[in-house]
Amino acid sequence: MEISVAQKLEALVKLQKIDSKLDEIKKVRGDLPEEVRDLEDELEGYETRVSKYESDIVNLEEEIKKNKQGIKDAQKNIKKYEDQQKNVRNNREYDAITKEVELQNLEIQISEKRIKESQNRIEKITDEIENTKKVLSERKKDLKSKKGELDVIINESQDEEAKLNKERDKAAKTIEERLLNSYNKIRSNALNGLAVVSVKRDACGGCFNTVPPQRQVDIREKKKLIVCEHCGRIFADVEAPVLEPSSKK
Repeated sequence: MEISVAQKLEALVKLQKIDSKLDEIKKVRGDLPEEVRDLEDELEGYETRVSKYESDIVNLEEEIKKNKQGIKDAQKNIKKYEDQQKNVRNNREYDAITKEVELQNLEIQISEKRIKESQNRIEKITDEIENTKKVLSERKKDLKSKKGELDVIINESQDEEAKLNKERDKAAKTIEERLLNSYNKIRSNALNGLAVVSVKRDACGGCFNTVPPQRQVDIREKKKLIVCEHCGRIFADVEAPVLEPSSKK
């Protein structure tokens, strides 16, 4: 059975009323959901930073271990070369071994310097970890507090919200997909969440631009879907002007 324009508008108005109620519930939460998400992202960033610092320390400790082993190897080589020097046959051999000993001593000096640099770096990173963990601890407290506030608000309205969401799903199923997609797109672009409005006092109920008389006639007839030429919102109807009671003389 073909659905009339009036029926389509009625379904859209019903959906808009449900969505507006849901918007009011979410409005009570204010910026809390966004603040909670931001804090969660911030915590994740700090935890990633701590994890990277700890990984850096592991790598530096591995470097220290290698350099210490390098020193031990160099010391063994020096002892070996010094023993060889006792049995040299000429000055050329003696000088060659002496040069090797000097190179091994240089290797020890370089390794000791690298160890010291790594240890200093570990100290700095350890301080960074400590400072980051302090901030992390404070942010966790903030997150717990914000989540607590949000949970209280959500608990107060969760039954109503669940009921409205069920009603919304039911109402959305009565609207053809193309029209529903248009409605959702208009709503997402509207600051006040209104996609379906009435003409009030000769103006669009969404953007408040004037709606010409002939267009108002077309809207009243409900023979076709008419949108505001300024904001794109769908017109549901034209509200009758409220007549002020005349004062008795």
